Amino acid sequence: MAKKKKETQEPIAEEVMEQTTEAAAEEAAPEVNPWEEKYNAERDAHLRVAAEFDNFRKRTIKEKEASYGNGKADAVAKMLPVYDNLERALNQPTEDAAYKKGVEMTMNELVKIFTALGVEIFGDVGDAFDPSLHNAVMHIENEELGENTIAQVFQKGFKIGDKVVRFAMVQVAN
Repeated sequence: MAKKKKETQEPIAEEVMEQTTEAAAEEAAPEVNPWEEKYNAERDAHLRVAAEFDNFRKRTIKEKEASYGNGKADAVAKMLPVYDNLERALNQPTEDAAYKKGVEMTMNELVKIFTALGVEIFGDVGDAFDPSLHNAVMHIENEELGENTIAQVFQKGFKIGDKVVRFAMVQVAN
């Protein structure tokens, strides 16, 4: 009887081992339906195209917004020689009060236009030197002025928002 019990247990154990091995093989390499593979590939391609289009749309919106600012900066840059010439005319001594008044009015009107466009004029004597805004063309030693202080301004600087249209040309002390 002991032999019979042993014989009946062995085939059952072998069957369980075979089933376990088959199940493990099925889990390792599950059957993939060719239609499911094609669906997954098409879905992946669709998602990639949708993401690419979304990035394109965002990039074009950003470029469109930047193009207006760039156009405005270009227009302001073209008017800067007029500003410089008016500033030189104001600094020249003259006996004609009407002429001086006309140049002052023209300069004030140009500054109003710049202000309306969001242009900020910077670069005054006594300001702290900032290499991201100022172009230092000269250096002097002056104990009366502090470290990295603007001693003289040769050309004013202009910026629109964070974009510098023209760097201020300055002389830096110490």
